Amino acid sequence: MMKIAAVLGMVALGTAACSDPYDPGQRALGGGLLGAGGGAAIGGLAGGGKGAAIGALGGGALGAGAGAVTTPQRPSYGY
Repeated sequence: MMKIAAVLGMVALGTAACSDPYDPGQRALGGGLLGAGGGAAIGGLAGGGKGAAIGALGGGALGAGAGAVTTPQRPSYGY
Protein backbone atom coordinates (compact mmCIF):
# COMPACT_ATOMS: atom_id res chain seq x y z
CA MET A 1 0.00 0.00 0.00
CA MET A 2 2.85 2.38 0.79
CA LYS A 3 4.45 1.70 -2.60
CA ILE A 4 1.22 2.60 -4.38
CA ALA A 5 0.93 5.82 -2.38
CA ALA A 6 4.56 6.68 -3.12
CA VAL A 7 4.12 6.08 -6.85
CA LEU A 8 0.92 8.12 -6.96
CA GLY A 9 2.63 10.93 -5.07
CA MET A 10 5.56 10.97 -7.48
CA VAL A 11 3.22 10.99 -10.48
CA ALA A 12 1.22 13.85 -8.97
CA LEU A 13 4.36 15.88 -8.31
CA GLY A 14 5.70 15.14 -11.77
CA THR A 15 2.57 16.27 -13.55
CA ALA A 16 2.03 19.32 -11.33
CA ALA A 17 4.84 21.13 -13.11
CA CYS A 18 3.23 20.52 -16.52
CA SER A 19 0.58 23.19 -16.29
CA ASP A 20 0.07 26.61 -17.81
CA PRO A 21 -1.33 29.12 -15.30
CA TYR A 22 -2.61 31.27 -18.18
CA ASP A 23 -4.77 28.54 -19.78
CA PRO A 24 -8.44 28.89 -18.78
CA GLY A 25 -9.12 25.21 -19.50
CA GLN A 26 -6.44 24.00 -17.11
CA ARG A 27 -7.54 26.48 -14.46
CA ALA A 28 -11.14 25.34 -14.83
CA LEU A 29 -10.10 21.70 -14.48
CA GLY A 30 -8.04 22.40 -11.36
CA GLY A 31 -10.76 24.54 -9.83
CA GLY A 32 -13.36 21.90 -10.60
CA LEU A 33 -11.32 19.17 -8.94
CA LEU A 34 -10.68 21.26 -5.84
CA GLY A 35 -14.32 22.36 -5.68
CA ALA A 36 -15.60 18.81 -6.11
CA GLY A 37 -13.33 17.54 -3.35
CA GLY A 38 -14.32 20.30 -0.97
CA GLY A 39 -18.00 20.02 -1.82
CA ALA A 40 -17.96 16.26 -1.33
CA ALA A 41 -16.28 16.62 2.06
CA ILE A 42 -18.72 19.26 3.28
CA GLY A 43 -21.73 17.48 1.78
CA GLY A 44 -20.65 14.18 3.28
CA LEU A 45 -20.37 15.72 6.73
CA ALA A 46 -23.70 17.50 6.39
CA GLY A 47 -25.86 14.91 4.67
CA GLY A 48 -24.11 11.56 4.27
CA GLY A 49 -23.61 9.79 0.95
CA LYS A 50 -26.29 11.63 -1.01
CA GLY A 51 -25.10 14.95 0.39
CA ALA A 52 -21.55 14.15 -0.68
CA ALA A 53 -22.67 13.57 -4.26
CA ILE A 54 -24.68 16.79 -4.34
CA GLY A 55 -21.81 18.70 -2.74
CA ALA A 56 -19.33 17.30 -5.25
CA LEU A 57 -21.51 18.34 -8.19
CA GLY A 58 -22.14 21.82 -6.85
CA GLY A 59 -18.57 22.39 -5.71
CA GLY A 60 -17.17 21.09 -8.98
CA ALA A 61 -19.37 23.40 -11.03
CA LEU A 62 -18.56 26.44 -8.90
CA GLY A 63 -14.85 25.60 -8.80
CA ALA A 64 -14.64 25.14 -12.57
CA GLY A 65 -16.41 28.43 -13.17
CA ALA A 66 -14.22 30.27 -10.70
CA GLY A 67 -11.06 28.76 -12.17
CA ALA A 68 -11.96 29.78 -15.69
CA VAL A 69 -13.08 33.29 -14.75
CA THR A 70 -10.02 34.10 -12.63
CA THR A 71 -7.44 33.19 -15.28
CA PRO A 72 -4.81 35.96 -15.35
CA GLN A 73 -3.64 37.61 -18.55
CA ARG A 74 -0.37 36.36 -19.99
CA PRO A 75 2.34 38.98 -19.29
CA SER A 76 3.87 40.73 -22.26
CA TYR A 77 7.47 41.75 -21.79
CA GLY A 78 7.80 43.52 -25.12
CA TYR A 79 10.51 41.40 -26.67
